[in-house]
Amino acid sequence: MAHPKHKISSTRRDKRRTHYKATAPTVSVCSNCGAPTLYHRVCPECGYYRGKQTTAKLEETK
Repeated sequence: MAHPKHKISSTRRDKRRTHYKATAPTVSVCSNCGAPTLYHRVCPECGYYRGKQTTAKLEETK
């Protein structure tokens, strides 16, 4: 295996990693109930997607 001839300084290493960052997910508002949802996904609150009922909301039992 190849070994480096010189130590890579922390500054040089960190400059290489400047583009490694997390991005926040894009959130939209449900057109039916107004709950925040991720794009291209069924609303977890009401079960609507693009103005149509896709899944029935599950009722929680107590």
